[in-house]
Amino acid sequence: MARRSSKSYEDDDEATKRKLKPAATPEAEENQMISLAIDLAKKQLMEGTASSQVITHFLKLGSTKEKLELEKLKQENRLLEAKTESLESAKRVEELYKKAMDAFKGYRSSIDR
Repeated sequence: MARRSSKSYEDDDEATKRKLKPAATPEAEENQMISLAIDLAKKQLMEGTASSQVITHFLKLGSTKEKLELEKLKQENRLLEAKTESLESAKRVEELYKKAMDAFKGYRSSIDR
């Protein structure tokens, strides 16, 4: 793989600086910072100047263990969503039973007269 000249990276940096708009929310600002950090790490990796911590971070992201842990987290999120839906459904059923019982009480009082 051919290396790009440092001049082209400087051009990329200048283009990035010009493209960034002020973030509207703290979350958007955080996302901008993350994007900049990833861009810098990519630049360092391509130039061969990345620290061992940066290299290790990205190696871990590509590991089988990391992928399995990510899949486990996704499954746990799905389980939590299903539990939440189940609780909401149970709440709706309970409300329907209450309305039905109230309706039956109304019939009973009219029969008692």
